Amino acid sequence: MSKLKSAVGLMMSLLIAFPPGASASSHREAPITALDHAADITDFYAFVSYDHPDRVTFIMNVDPFLEPGNGPNYFPFDPSVVYQINIDNNHNAKRNVYFTIRFQTTIRAPKVFTGFVGAGAGINAPGNSPPPVAPGTPIVPPAITSLTGPGSAGLSLQQTFTVEMTRGSETIPLTNEDGGPLVAVPSNVGPRTMPNYPALAAQGVYNLQGRDASDIRVFAGTVADPFFIDLGAAFDSLNFRTGAGGGVLTPAQDANDQVNTAPNSVAGFNVNTIAIEVPITMLTSDGAIHSATDPKGTIGAWATTSRPEITIRKSPNPVETQGQNAQVQRLGNPLINELIIGTGSKDRWSMSQPLNDSQFAAYDLDPLLARVLNAVYGIAIPPPPRTDLLPLVVYAAPIAPPGTPEGPIADMLRLNTGVPPTPMGSRKRLGLLAGDGAGFPNGRRLTDDVVDIAARAVAGILAGPQYNYPIGDGVNAPDVAPQETFPYVAWAYSGRNSHHVDPGDSIGCGVGGTSPCPLN
Repeated sequence: MSKLKSAVGLMMSLLIAFPPGASASSHREAPITALDHAADITDFYAFVSYDHPDRVTFIMNVDPFLEPGNGPNYFPFDPSVVYQINIDNNHNAKRNVYFTIRFQTTIRAPKVFTGFVGAGAGINAPGNSPPPVAPGTPIVPPAITSLTGPGSAGLSLQQTFTVEMTRGSETIPLTNEDGGPLVAVPSNVGPRTMPNYPALAAQGVYNLQGRDASDIRVFAGTVADPFFIDLGAAFDSLNFRTGAGGGVLTPAQDANDQVNTAPNSVAGFNVNTIAIEVPITMLTSDGAIHSATDPKGTIGAWATTSRPEITIRKSPNPVETQGQNAQVQRLGNPLINELIIGTGSKDRWSMSQPLNDSQFAAYDLDPLLARVLNAVYGIAIPPPPRTDLLPLVVYAAPIAPPGTPEGPIADMLRLNTGVPPTPMGSRKRLGLLAGDGAGFPNGRRLTDDVVDIAARAVAGILAGPQYNYPIGDGVNAPDVAPQETFPYVAWAYSGRNSHHVDPGDSIGCGVGGTSPCPLN
């Protein structure tokens, strides 16, 4: 315990000594999820809502690297997967509140060759039918302009979903307050089929109601992947581009939160997202809002996917499931499973619970990634055991205030709900390391550069100022800026007009695509 307190003290002193200016997400990180894309949680976010500071937004992204133009079926949610967002509010690494989301798929026009179709302003749309069809008979539905009603006729593949909130032993169905179905926003096919996609996607934000539950908002659908990383360089043994200082950023590069000096490998790809905004009073143990200094205000959160133990595929019913639900994947802190846990343990980690994470403590106390950083950059790293990393897996300062029970070692995103959101102009991509108290690892926002933060944490910045190395991949911002209001994610890339970023390509490097991406 004395080592843990010492590590916490060092972390707090670092945040004081290095004011502003001074683990990546899981995309196919484990063998089991590399084979089960629909159940692969790519990212998990939890933060106090920017425009409603009395609420918390959780965002769960699944199914990585969705090519926007890859029809005809595109990438719907898997109806056999159970998606859950879990919250621990009494610091014991067990869920006290959780949300369960399930999807249903309906093929509304089974003879249509693609999931989505709309003639837009075509010559024969919406009613000028060519011979031999009688004039006025619509051949192809008009452009898709709504998720329900006449404007949705072209949504042949339509997904609806249900949401349940469980607190303790009570499960409460949450329904659309307008009485209609909850419809998942489809992929952005292109401007002829969906001429005003932002307006269409915005219809997917729903206000929910249920007994003793209100002011909950939800969104589900395909969106632009908000994650940002130079994957090719990262997995070439951290061979970051020389244009980014060879992995060590210059002060100017490190200080710029908007411009990328290396290509973002995720740019141009979509991902499926579930976003839900919940009043803080529904998340804390006593149903109250607490200050940042009150232990009751800090919660832990993680996401999971599960599916039935047996899946049978046979005609004419393509999918039949049997057995109990078994967990496939979980995600709390970014990069833990991807860069810390050994490949031989990744599947077991994915299917276990945070409460049992002490079995993986050896990976945290002597992470191999630190030795790779030492080998490729020649930097000194802290000697094992790496107790400086413990504040990331227990309730401790600077996230949780003094007096908070530390709880067991458990991988969860910990969020102090009493810390107000940082205004857009003051946010720092390095979060707590840059003095931005509302940033990772105090929860996680869409613009937090978890690749650089995690690399520096593993290199030893939490162990003392002598390990403060400005390591980075040169990708400091997502390709498309997130929104400032719920659901915060950017709308999906167009299937017809999307573009991926290649080394040397000037499109998409930095917010707005104004800076070049060097090849080397």
